[in-house]
Amino acid sequence: MPSERMTIYDVAKAARVSTATASKALNDTGRMSAETRDRIRRVALELGFRPNSLARSLTSKRSFTVGLLTDDTYGRFTLPVMAGVSEGLIDHGVSVFLCTVEDNPDLAKIHVDAMLDKQVDGIIATGKRIDKPLPVDLSHLSVPVVYALTEGRPDAVTLVPDDRQGALRAVEHLIARGRKRIAHITGPGSFRVVQERAGAYSDALCAAGLEVPPAGILRGSWSERWGHEAVATLWSGADRPDGIFCGNDQIARGAVDALRERKVDVPSDVSVVGFDNWEIVAEQTRPPLTTVDMNLKELGRQAGLALVRLVNGEAVEKGLWKLPCSLVVRGS
Repeated sequence: MPSERMTIYDVAKAARVSTATASKALNDTGRMSAETRDRIRRVALELGFRPNSLARSLTSKRSFTVGLLTDDTYGRFTLPVMAGVSEGLIDHGVSVFLCTVEDNPDLAKIHVDAMLDKQVDGIIATGKRIDKPLPVDLSHLSVPVVYALTEGRPDAVTLVPDDRQGALRAVEHLIARGRKRIAHITGPGSFRVVQERAGAYSDALCAAGLEVPPAGILRGSWSERWGHEAVATLWSGADRPDGIFCGNDQIARGAVDALRERKVDVPSDVSVVGFDNWEIVAEQTRPPLTTVDMNLKELGRQAGLALVRLVNGEAVEKGLWKLPCSLVVRGS
C-alpha cells in the first residue's frame, strides 16, 4: 500500500493515457477497447488508487470537460485562474477547454456554441474586470455556469477577490512601518476595484487617526508611465508622502523608478506597496515589490470545484463569493 494517496493523475501517468481516459475507464464510460479499460483498472488497483466521493459522483453521461470563457486575451488574469481550475479538477479527470472572446459578441456566441457541441459539463466565465460582464448571455444554457473575476448574474455563483480587504492590508502595512503621509496612486475611477481600494485606503487612514491628504488619491491609467507621472505630481508640492499605496504593480514599478531618479531611497525614505502580485513585475522591481496577492489560482480552484458540485446536482450557495487577498512582503 503506498504511503501517499494516489491521484487520477498518477494512474494516467502510469498507464500512459490522459487523465480523461483514465477517468472514463474507471467510471466505465467513453469509447475504448476492453483491453485498454482493463489495463487502466489494473494499474489503478496496483497503485492503490481510491477515487474520492466527488469523482465517483460524476455520472456516466459526463464528458469530463469544462469550458473556460474569457475576454482577457492577454491572459494576465485568466492564466492563473485557469491554472487553479486545472489543479482543482485534475484529480477528478476533468479537463479544461479555453476560449477567448475579446469584446466580440458574435465570436463569444460561436465559442459558446462550440463548447456546447463538445458537450462540456459546465462553463466558467472569467475576465479582467469584476464590474463588466462578458459579451454573451449565459443565463439560459443547458449546463451550469460559474463566474470568476467577471460580473455574474445575481442568481449565479460569482467569485471575486476581496479588494477592500486586500487594500486595507496594504495600507495597514504602511502604517505599521511608521508611515504617516500616505498617498494612493491608482487606475481609472470608473473601475469598481479602484473605488473599493480607494475607499479602503481612506478608511484605514481614518481608523489610524491619520489625515487623507487633500490630493492623496491620484487616478490615471494602469501603467508604469502613470506611476512615474504621479510621483512627479506629488514631488512638485511641499507635502511629499513617506508611503505610497499603488492600485497595481505596474503603477508601483513606475513609482519606484521615478523615486530612484529623484534620489529617494525605497524603502528608507518612502515605502511602496503594489496590488496584484504580478511576479514578472514585482520580483524584477528594484527593490522587489511588496504587494497584495489576489490569490487568483485559489479563486480558480474554488470556481472549478463549485462548478463540479453544480454539475453533480449538489446545493451550492448562490451570490457573490469574496475570497481573501494576502500581502506578499518583499523589499519595497
